[in-house]
Amino acid sequence: MNYVFEKDATFSERFEQKLIDHINTSTPFKANKTVLKGYPDIEVTASNGAKFYIELKVQQRTFMSVERIIPQSGLKPSETVALNLSDLLRYFDLEQTDKLQIFIFWVVLNRPCIIPDGTEQYYYLLADELKTIYNREKDNRRFRRKSGEGDVVNGEHKGVTVNYHFSLHELKLWQNQL
Repeated sequence: MNYVFEKDATFSERFEQKLIDHINTSTPFKANKTVLKGYPDIEVTASNGAKFYIELKVQQRTFMSVERIIPQSGLKPSETVALNLSDLLRYFDLEQTDKLQIFIFWVVLNRPCIIPDGTEQYYYLLADELKTIYNREKDNRRFRRKSGEGDVVNGEHKGVTVNYHFSLHELKLWQNQL
């Protein structure tokens, strides 16, 4: 598979903006794109000044070979979502060191066996809750894919090659629409 970093990044940014717009128009919170390096995508501020963060991941490809490649995971293709392992570990650290509350928010689409065609579903969980799964499963859900030419942008490797995987059944379904 040829992964095209720029195309995926642009696609994800559209959903980030949709979530920011939803938060700003439908909730009492104020959301903005994060400006702090290494922080999740979206910073959300309550009227009392309290902040939390959202990392948004768009998953539009099914990991069809998950049962063959990481059989010890117990994961099923249509129910598997991924997160860059280095991001996941960084968010665990940020929660501890900076006392942040970080949500990971997945937009899942193009999974016709579980999601009607042309629609998307949204799932989320606090990074701290994902840490419980990570600590239980250890390396059972870790996978390194081969790097491809689509991972490189202007001579710099940008594509993620080491992911950690979760089941949609472990996440909370967000009932709203963007």
